[in-house]
Order: sequence, then structure tokens, then C-alpha cells
Amino acid sequence: MGLEREEEEPTKMSKLRYNSPLIQVILIGLVCFCCPGMFNALSGMGGGGQVDHTAANNANTALYTTFAMFGILGGGIYNILGPRLTLLAGCSTYVLYAGSFVNYNHHHSQGFVIAAGALLGVGAGLLWAGQGAIMTSYPTTKRKGSYISMFWSIFNMGGVIGGLIPFILNYNRAEASSVNDGTYIGFMCFMGVGVLLSLCILPPNEVIRNDGSVCAHIKYSNVTTELAEILKLFLNWKMLLIVPAAWGSSFFYTYQFNNVNGELFNLRTRGFNNVFYWGAQMLGSIGIGYLMDFSFQSRRKRGYLGIMVVALLGTAIWGGGLANQLRYSRNNVPEKLDFKDSGAAYAGPFLLYFSFGLLDAMFQSMVYWVIGALADDSETLSRYSGFYKGVQSAGAAVAWQIDVHSVSYLNQLIVNWVLTTVSYPLLLLLIMFGVKDESVNGEQFLEDKNDRLSSLS
Repeated sequence: MGLEREEEEPTKMSKLRYNSPLIQVILIGLVCFCCPGMFNALSGMGGGGQVDHTAANNANTALYTTFAMFGILGGGIYNILGPRLTLLAGCSTYVLYAGSFVNYNHHHSQGFVIAAGALLGVGAGLLWAGQGAIMTSYPTTKRKGSYISMFWSIFNMGGVIGGLIPFILNYNRAEASSVNDGTYIGFMCFMGVGVLLSLCILPPNEVIRNDGSVCAHIKYSNVTTELAEILKLFLNWKMLLIVPAAWGSSFFYTYQFNNVNGELFNLRTRGFNNVFYWGAQMLGSIGIGYLMDFSFQSRRKRGYLGIMVVALLGTAIWGGGLANQLRYSRNNVPEKLDFKDSGAAYAGPFLLYFSFGLLDAMFQSMVYWVIGALADDSETLSRYSGFYKGVQSAGAAVAWQIDVHSVSYLNQLIVNWVLTTVSYPLLLLLIMFGVKDESVNGEQFLEDKNDRLSSLS
């Protein structure tokens, strides 16, 4: 009862305590703001900010290949090492990856960039498994959508700030094709701060909810147990239903970053576009988080509604992407657009890219909400989150190589659209058979809704 009604007790605890779920989710959001948020801004420029996308594409293939393995293993590693060591190891690899592009600017050697990408895949697998466990297990059942949207907003503010870095530092280089060293060094500084912030994350047995309950009483696991539990995930029907959504949820980045933003716009405009792409993600996560927490008393109905809204919006946005794609091809690329000089021709592609960002956040927040609804303990959710990120990364590794092998832009768009569309009915089935509904009367629901709103104010 206390878990469901955090704010009901007369002697309620402050929400702004260091060991509260709210502060801990904010902290993991800031860690991701600094590390994967800046990485997203770097990737969003297309080709890592280089005129030749080959090095970045090959590095991303190496990255997502190791990410696929360590994403799946990451949940087990988190259960053995705990959050601090797991996140510290993960965050450290982001700095090296950004630094490898400084080296590439001067020596044009792909080896270091690819090796740094492979190492980053290991670190990202650890980071995202830990993040998934924290974000889905620290909040109470009725707060998960709100906390996911709050995390996603903080995290994607990293992409907004990260988009400003290349935009400002390359503003007067309208004809430049590759970003300067200062851009990469700026990314490295933010990533270094993320490494330090990872040390502030508390383990779940030290995080106290507002009713005085502990998030989880955990006894750190061992290698044998975790390997056995991870292998079981491949036969878990709930995880199998998530596979298409997981595979598709990073598959579309290659198309959006390289073949829309990287192909249609000049360098400084790519940075400008990314400010709005990641800003749209903040709006999308807030909207879907509210919908999936507050729209109905029934958790299943909230899940059904969220999936249907994302499905309708996704169909409209990918339809707009098709209309845009029919105007150009890999062998017939139009003149690069500039946000200042291209006038009305810039508006349509910009709006499409903005909409892609909106859809990405809504899609991924929706999937995380579904994962969070499948269990409440951090050990199980760390494995579920790791499985999701592992499959997601395997899809991304394939997507980057598809672009390296010059698959047509139109075919890439169609594959992306099909993958996301197939996932919606499977997620509906997962909610129908895998998510338990709560028994809450109307008066309690309204009170809980007001409590949840006030907790984020």
C-alpha cells in the first residue's frame, strides 16, 4: 500500500533528498546528458562531422556490434558490480571516442576511430543497462511514465546543447565539410563531467521512497547466476515480443542522421537542425509520459492508448519521409540547404527532421514504459533493459553497414517504416497478456494524479 501511495503518509519525506528516487533519476539523466547526449549530437551531424562518412560508419558498426553483446550482458554485470562501477566504466569510453575524431582530423587513420568505437560499445552496453534498471525500478508503479519522460528530457537536452557546439564553432564556416578540433574537444569536456557524475549514483538498497520504503533489497549476484538468467531471456516470450521494437528503435538513426540531415544540409545547418531534433525529443517524451501515466485509471488502457497514438503519428511521419525521399536519391543529391540562405526550400526537410526526433522519443519512451510495467525489481529490469539495448544495438550495427554498402535511401526508409509498424501490434499483445492491471478507485486515481504532477513541479 505504501508503494502505491507515496505521498499519502502524514510524515512524508522530502522529494529533494539525495537518496530519493527523483534525485537519483535526475542524476542518471545528467550522466546521460553528458555522455550519450553528446554522442548523439556528434552522430547527428552525419558521419561524425566528417565529409567522408566511411570512418564514422565503420566505427559505428564496431560500436553497435560490441554494444549488442554487452547490452545483453550489461544487466548481469550491473547486478554483480552495482551502479557506480558499472556506470563509471561505461562513461569513460565516451571521452575516448570523441578524442579519436581529433586524431582523425589530423591523420585520417580509421583504425583508432574504429577501435574507440568498439570500446565505446562495451561502455555503452554497461551504461544503458544501468540506466534502464535505475529509470524503471526506482520510481513507483504509478510514476514510471513521468520519470521516464523526465529522464528523456534531461538526456536529450544534451543533444540540444551538443547541437549548439558545432553550430556556434562552425557558424562562419558555411562552406566547411568537416568540423574543427574545438568541436570535438567541447564534446570531450562534457563527457568528462559525466564520468564524475556517475560516482553520485546510489545503489537501489540505499534509495528511499517518500513513504520510507527502500527501492529494492538486493544481494549482489554472481557470474553463474547472471549468465543463466540472461540465457533464459532468449526463451522469454515477453522479450521475444519486444525484439522488432528493439531492433527498429536505433535502426532508423543511420537513415535520419546520414541520409537526411547529413545529405540535405550543409555543416552549420546540421548543428542547427540537431538543436531542434533533440528538443523535439524532449517534447515527445513529456507528451507520451503524461499520456501513459495519467490518461486512464487502468494501466493496460494507458498502454493501449500510448501505443495507438505513437502508431498513428509514426505512420504520418514516415509517410512524410517517403514524400521527401522521392525528391532525391543516392545518385541524385540536391544542393545543400542552409538555414539562412535557402528560404522556403529549407522548411519542409527541417520539419521532417524535427518530426523524426519527436517520434524517436515517443517510440522509445513507450517501449521503456512497457518494459517497466513487466516487473518492479531492479535485478529483473536490468536484464530486461540490457536485452532491449542489446537487440537495439545489433539492429544499429546492421543499419550502419547497410549505408556503407550504398543501399538506396528509399529501401532504407521502407525497412525502417516496416520495422516500427510491425512492432505496434506485438507490443499491444504484450500489454494484453504480460501487464497486470491495478485496482484503483476513481478518488484515489485523481489524488495520485495530483500528487504525481506536484512531484515534478
